[in-house]
Amino acid sequence: MKFSRFFSFAGSALLAGFFAGCGRDDRPVLHVYNWSDYIADGLIAQFEEAFGCRVVYDTFESNEALYAKLQAGAAGYDVIFPSSYYVSLMAEQGMLQRLNHANMPHLKHVDPAVLAAVSLDKEMTFSVPYMTGTTGIAYRKDRVPDFEASWRVYGRSDLAGRMTFLDDMREVLGAALKTLGHSLNSTDPAEVNAAADLVIEWKRNIARFETVGYKAGIASGEFWVVQGYNGDVQMVIEDNEDEDIVYALPEEGFAIWEDTMAIPAGAPNVELAEQFINWMHSPEVAAANIEFNYYHCPNTAAYALISDEVREDEMVFVPAETLARGEQIRDLGEHLSLYNRAWDRVKSAH
Repeated sequence: MKFSRFFSFAGSALLAGFFAGCGRDDRPVLHVYNWSDYIADGLIAQFEEAFGCRVVYDTFESNEALYAKLQAGAAGYDVIFPSSYYVSLMAEQGMLQRLNHANMPHLKHVDPAVLAAVSLDKEMTFSVPYMTGTTGIAYRKDRVPDFEASWRVYGRSDLAGRMTFLDDMREVLGAALKTLGHSLNSTDPAEVNAAADLVIEWKRNIARFETVGYKAGIASGEFWVVQGYNGDVQMVIEDNEDEDIVYALPEEGFAIWEDTMAIPAGAPNVELAEQFINWMHSPEVAAANIEFNYYHCPNTAAYALISDEVREDEMVFVPAETLARGEQIRDLGEHLSLYNRAWDRVKSAH
């Protein structure tokens, strides 16, 4: 439904502008590994038609899952969608290819302001920005009329069993670190362990750690308070026409993130991967994805193609003064093991 306003225009324009790669009897295959619910309806089929190929599309639910699968030796992926802080880690470990910008002319549309303010790979050496967003709290105002925009809501026993956290180590420990007045990238063992202690206290009140099902849960009223991503929450609000669901950015601070597109080392079809990344930043495709995802795809040419409603939505295009309260998740380097141990302690606590 959200994609319909672009489907006819984008489909005809793109099919007219791109060539078919090879015969239907022997089509090349592109293997894509992306987050769930993260690309506009119909786009994969359009790419297959435009480039005479077949796309095998797999999904993951966390950066940790993506990284672990590739590190364990999973081969065959051509395009992956890691968050920017994982790009730093994977590039350092030789897991990503350097990008050939000459084969991606649409990179000229990538917003330089976002590259400067948000991106970690500012030269797009190993990755290209896909979407940027925030992580906050969504709540049902019909169930929690006295809500305050604070991570400390998870300490409320009266909401026990009606709240969820993301199943994401950096997001959850980061929320606790911000609550305690620390950086969500802290490498101080005392601060990280104190954050884990706080999450263990909060864990008594949550129904579960949930990265996908929280959307259906808050829509149905099963959950009243959820940690979630801005675009996911906006999609739930729009799809359900539910004015009782509200997204808030906690006063203590919140995570700013950027998801990217990258090509793994050893990708079997680099040329088609480059075509896919380039195509995803063609203005019409980027605009369709903004409309579908309710995230900010940093593509300057796409901004004029999206609806006024989305362009003026401060959940999608977050004002600079609001972003100033956020902090970007960064690669922890050798300190990642500190977080892994803290997270293991959280997950095993009863």
